[in-house]
Amino acid sequence: MFRLMATSLLCGSVAMSAQTAKLTVDTSTAVATVSPTLYGLMTEEINYSYDGGLYAEMVQNRSFKRSWQGYESWTVIARGTAQAKIERGATGPSSALPKSMMLKIDPSAGPYEAGIANSGYWGMAVRPSSTYSGSFYAMATGVGSARARLISDVTGATLAEAMIPLSDGDWQKHTYTMKTSASVKPGKENHLEITFEHPGTVCLQLVSLMPPTFHDRPNGNRPDLMEMMAAMKPHFLRLPGGNYLEGDTIRERFNWKETIGPLVDRPTHRGPWNYQSSDGMGLLEFLEWCEDLKIEPVLAVYAGYSLHGESVVGKELEPFIQDALDEIEYVTGDASTKWGAVRVQDGHPVPFPLHYIEIGNEDTFDKSGSYEERFARFSKSIRSKYPQYKLIATTPVKESVPDVVDDHYYLTPDGFFEILHKYDTMDRKGPKIFVGEWATRTGTPTPDFGAALGDAAWMTSMERNSDLIVMASYAPLFTNVNPGGMQWSTDLIGYDALRAYGSPSYYAQVLFGSHLGDHTVKSDASGVNARFSWSATVSTEDRVLHLKLVNASDAAQPLVLDLRGAKSGSAALYSLHAATRWATNSIEHPDAIKPIVSKVSVTPGNWNRAVAANTIEVIDIPLQ
Repeated sequence: MFRLMATSLLCGSVAMSAQTAKLTVDTSTAVATVSPTLYGLMTEEINYSYDGGLYAEMVQNRSFKRSWQGYESWTVIARGTAQAKIERGATGPSSALPKSMMLKIDPSAGPYEAGIANSGYWGMAVRPSSTYSGSFYAMATGVGSARARLISDVTGATLAEAMIPLSDGDWQKHTYTMKTSASVKPGKENHLEITFEHPGTVCLQLVSLMPPTFHDRPNGNRPDLMEMMAAMKPHFLRLPGGNYLEGDTIRERFNWKETIGPLVDRPTHRGPWNYQSSDGMGLLEFLEWCEDLKIEPVLAVYAGYSLHGESVVGKELEPFIQDALDEIEYVTGDASTKWGAVRVQDGHPVPFPLHYIEIGNEDTFDKSGSYEERFARFSKSIRSKYPQYKLIATTPVKESVPDVVDDHYYLTPDGFFEILHKYDTMDRKGPKIFVGEWATRTGTPTPDFGAALGDAAWMTSMERNSDLIVMASYAPLFTNVNPGGMQWSTDLIGYDALRAYGSPSYYAQVLFGSHLGDHTVKSDASGVNARFSWSATVSTEDRVLHLKLVNASDAAQPLVLDLRGAKSGSAALYSLHAATRWATNSIEHPDAIKPIVSKVSVTPGNWNRAVAANTIEVIDIPLQ
């Protein structure tokens, strides 16, 4: 790995030189291979990232897990002369969902309407010419047919509806579809109503409504958010996330065996960010998310530590180790294995690809010091059965050397400029590095342009050191921008029920992920300002130099570029710029800052170019 010249002044407090700076790139001298998995995705259930976000379910609290009347988005409908009330049902359709919502509709004279309504996650997105797939479990007595409707909050108009015949008796699952007309205007101020024909009693459970999903998966994801992730050109997904893996307590960990199979067999659980997870986004759905984006999972297994301080050691660790081995078998096993056969039964005959397994999450916070033992025991068992996989430790360990160590960084822009050289001289003989969580934290709910500049500078450092840093993933990826939807500020992509937008940092990720070569080449600079950084990678097959220039200062950076091996002529320029570091995008103004694509004329040997203040540039330059 090359070392930057001392005169490069990438960080520190040195003022910008009055003399024009020089950047030299020698495309004929390869320095190191760029990791083919460098950029990827990390998510967890935070900021309503799955429920109320990527997972397309429109109904909030579909399993009635936290209250039985008036909770969040559930209300009782009792129009006209109707009288109706909700009680807690004593039975449910499965052992995972043993209770239900009981709706009692009293006999009444005259016209009436009674049932329940749900307003979703700060509204329900409705679009024209769209089919919505609904379902619920019911145990009915005397209520006759059910009527499901999507209704506008603004006008009261019915936007789509369906009739569902019910028969008296034990629990039954009912499904239906309803379609909006071409004249319906897109909007999110809508709700779902399910009403009943006659007085009587009906117990309900797992009331669901799904819009069209990405690749039409029955239990799938929002297309707009999937397409935004695809534009980042990721290579992996770290799943099921960070704190979400551990839970506040062992009981509240991501217990993967309770997230597979039919939804009615998933008991749901409380996540560490203080709301109930439906577990509709279960282990198989995570894996299918990877499949849909044509990327690989980085599988994080629960390793016996939870956030409120519970940790497991000794023989008590054995069931958790076995759970991890079973989970790996579910992901990778064929139909002849116990858990591979379960995956086949769940609807996915083909095993998923897997190369990396992470043991735990942020175990540096485990004050008991037990991670050394826990990692060693997990490592021994996994390597014994699955020697082909690379194991990731969440903090450095001594006794059982991992293949990769996971480093996390949440810093200000200045914080990232201070560590731009951290990996330049690190020993290449030890474990590789996974920067599993990182973000420049300025701006809310999504990053401002100052954060995008810090992010881009950090990515140039990771690219220069991508022989050591094998993977990196920004976090958090998602946030619901509605009041109460965010628990952690500065998140890459914002959305509400209807719309989504990318932050300036998101577009920096798109540019860097879309323009990355297979090896770094020799480069050095002199005279540049303290907030200027760069990287230079070459795509061998395409014969293209991907030159990335980041000027995070408030003044333009004049440069003389000596691009050895480049062709004279036209090159593609992708520029991301804002007038100030505080400029940003929002749900109301999603396109305030976006990349601008243009052409630029390159003179390789002595090319004079000024990089504007507060600017990220990616230049794709053809090679000789």
